[in-house]
Amino acid sequence: MNDIRRTILWVIFGFSMVLLWDKWQIHNGKKPTFFPTPQTVSAPAASDAKPADVSVPQAAATASAGDVPGAVAAQPVASAVPRQDVTVASDVMRLTFDSEGGTLKHSELLKYSDTADKSQLMQVFEQNAKRVYLGQTGLIGGNFPTHKTPMTVVPGERELKDGQDSVQVRFESAEQGGVKLVKTFTLKRGAYDIGVQYDVVNTGTAAVNPQLYMQLVRDGNKPEHESTFYSTFTGPAVYTDAKKYHKVEFKDIESGKAEVDKSSTTGYVAMVQHYFASAWLLADGTQRDNFVRKVGDNLYAVGMITPVGNVAPGQTKTLSARLFSGPQIEPMLEKLSPGLELVKDYGWLTILAKPLYWLLSELHQFIGNWGWSIVALVLLLKIAFYWLNAKAYSSMAKMKAINPKIQEMRERLKDKPQQMQQEMMRIYREEKVNPMGGCLPIVIQIPVFMALYWVLQSSVEIRNAPWIGWIHDLSSPDPFFILPLLMTLSSLLQTALNPAPPDPMQAKMMWIMPLMFSVMFFFFPAGLVLYWLTNNILSIAQQWIINKRMGVPPQFNLPKFGK
Repeated sequence: MNDIRRTILWVIFGFSMVLLWDKWQIHNGKKPTFFPTPQTVSAPAASDAKPADVSVPQAAATASAGDVPGAVAAQPVASAVPRQDVTVASDVMRLTFDSEGGTLKHSELLKYSDTADKSQLMQVFEQNAKRVYLGQTGLIGGNFPTHKTPMTVVPGERELKDGQDSVQVRFESAEQGGVKLVKTFTLKRGAYDIGVQYDVVNTGTAAVNPQLYMQLVRDGNKPEHESTFYSTFTGPAVYTDAKKYHKVEFKDIESGKAEVDKSSTTGYVAMVQHYFASAWLLADGTQRDNFVRKVGDNLYAVGMITPVGNVAPGQTKTLSARLFSGPQIEPMLEKLSPGLELVKDYGWLTILAKPLYWLLSELHQFIGNWGWSIVALVLLLKIAFYWLNAKAYSSMAKMKAINPKIQEMRERLKDKPQQMQQEMMRIYREEKVNPMGGCLPIVIQIPVFMALYWVLQSSVEIRNAPWIGWIHDLSSPDPFFILPLLMTLSSLLQTALNPAPPDPMQAKMMWIMPLMFSVMFFFFPAGLVLYWLTNNILSIAQQWIINKRMGVPPQFNLPKFGK
């Protein structure tokens, strides 16, 4: 039955890889290989769009909470204000605003380099021929200033100086519809959340009741240089207390199938990509209407609308918000807003992944190197699962010990399958061997190691982190393929130490399957390969020790492809 158990495990593993491959194909907008589904038309590539191409959401006052805001044309203004770009910098990021509407059009993270070109800084917000990613705000509910309204830049410091805790940039609109809008962006030392203050001034003779919208606009393309062999989510996300964290695919917005919790008093809206995110944050208890929508050719928006309230003539109403734009560092995100750490998405394995991430972080604080921290974490997991692994390897050792007897019996009764099965069960009873005894311990550990996989896949701390020698970035593939080769050899060694299945075809498959799956590791990040290699080495060592302890000498069962 040992060969049956192995076959079951390989079938489960193979089917899992088929499902993962199909999901990867769908996630990248390609046709599924094994399970075809009706395909939606992909959005065309982003052009060199201007902020003026992006429309403004319709006033929520005229719509129910379940309605998705529509679009209205930009309102003209009487006076012309020179348009300019304004750059302001803190110690961790450099932002560029467009004076037209005070739109955030470019951001650089000063402590993070670009994935492809390490000499360049990581950019989140961008506006160029390849990427459109903007942060926009304005007023609706009347002919009020929007993100298309020319604004005047108030003179002031543009760079955080030594001894300063914050730096500001301020935009003021002209009177429009009896309202003047003032936006003040505040960058604080060491912070990736930008304080945004809105002063709504009623300069007219009648009371007004505007609403404030805040939206993130992005093209539907994947980040450049993302791996083609594995994929992570890119797109909008909405969090509320009612529905918690909810990702929205660009294709669902395109087809009108996107659904979000429209009205809430808590949560955030975000735009997510691998390692980084942006999000609009309002204080808990503030009423807001959330929306996702298509706003242009391959351009999509996620945002929220909140009421300003009644503003009497000569009165000023002030609202505050925050705009996060930075790395997905869990402890930092947890402090900024409840649930914001979920933009670092572990999926259904979150309950296991979060403690694993915490343990990995604690190990790094002690060790100081992410590569050795990964090795230490795998070692701790092997210790934690030692008893389960021992049960599995003991079962395998017993199977290996009686394998010659099974082989002889199968050869003797090869023409009598029913008698062969009865004789096999008799041998198992006499030898007190459970052929399925090694399955359960392995199955129990699979979710833990899958969770650890996603921790290493998602953690920005691993990005550009060196290990030893030639490994300068644990989030990138090994440049010399040394780790993948060692991983392949360790997988083959594990196969050689296991009992050879009696069936020749199964025996060949036991060698072919590790080679097939090892090919993937040549394209995986070095940190993930290091994790699997460490796990393989420790598993081989434990299997070797248990075999020796049980009096089963280690034996290498080499493949016999010629027969």
